Amino acid sequence: MTSFFEALATNHLLLWATLAGLAASVAGGIMGSYVVVKRIAFISGSISHSVLAGIGLFLWLERTHGITWVSPLSGALIASILSALLIGWIHMSYRQREDSVIAAVWSIGMAVGVLFLSLTPGFTTELANFLVGNILWVSPHDLLVLTILDVIVIAIVALLYERLLAICFDEEQARLQGLQVNKLYILLLTLIAITVVLLMQVVGVILVMTMLTIPATIANLFTKQLSKMMVLSVFLSCIFSFLGTFLAFHLDLPVGATIALLTGASYVISLAFRK
Repeated sequence: MTSFFEALATNHLLLWATLAGLAASVAGGIMGSYVVVKRIAFISGSISHSVLAGIGLFLWLERTHGITWVSPLSGALIASILSALLIGWIHMSYRQREDSVIAAVWSIGMAVGVLFLSLTPGFTTELANFLVGNILWVSPHDLLVLTILDVIVIAIVALLYERLLAICFDEEQARLQGLQVNKLYILLLTLIAITVVLLMQVVGVILVMTMLTIPATIANLFTKQLSKMMVLSVFLSCIFSFLGTFLAFHLDLPVGATIALLTGASYVISLAFRK
C-alpha cells in the first residue's frame, strides 16, 4: 500500500492517471444513472465505437497531411457528439427504435474509421490506446480537457436535473407539462457522448460500457431515487477506478482492463449480496 502512495508522490504519470480516472468517474456516475434509468445502455456502445471514425480521420490528417493541431481526442469528441445528434435526429424524425439506429451508427462509424486507418501510414499507437485503454497515456493537457468536460456535464445536469428526470421516466407526461422533450433528449445524448469520451481515456472503447453502466446499475439495486443513485454511482466509480489503478500497479496489469474487471466482478457480488 505504501509503495503505491509513494509512487503517486514521485511518478507524475501515475498521479495524472489516477486523477483522470477520478475525473472520468464523476461524469460517468452521473450520466450512467440517466442511461440506466432511461434504458439506453447500448447507446454508449454505439457512440464509443462510432468515435473510431473521428479518431481515424484525425490521425489520417495528422500523418498524411501534416496537420499537427488535430488530435485523436478532439476527433473522438467531435465524432461522439455527431453520433449522438444523428441518433437523436433519426429517432425523433423517423420514429425509429433506438436499437435500430444504434446498430446503423455503430457499423457506419467503425467502417469509416477503418477506412481512414487503412490509409494512415505508420503504426497507430494512439488507436491502440483508445481501443483497449491506457490511462498512463494521459497528459496534463488531456487531464485539463477531461476536467473542463466534467465541469460542463455537472453544470448542465445541475441546471436541468428536474427536466432531464422528467423525460427519462415519461416523455409524454413531460410534453403535457410543456417541456421541450426533443431538445432535452438531444442534450441528454450529447452529454452521454461527452461522458463516453471521458471514460475512453480510462478504459478504452472496448470497455467503456462497463464503466458507464455498471456502477449506476449497482447503485440502482440499493436506491430508486435518481439523485441518491447518482451520488452512489459516482462514489462507486471513484472506488473502482482507484482500486483498479492500485491493483494494476502492484500486479503489473493493464489499468483499464483491471478497472473494468473489478467493476464487473463487483456487480456480480452485489447481486448475491442483494439477494
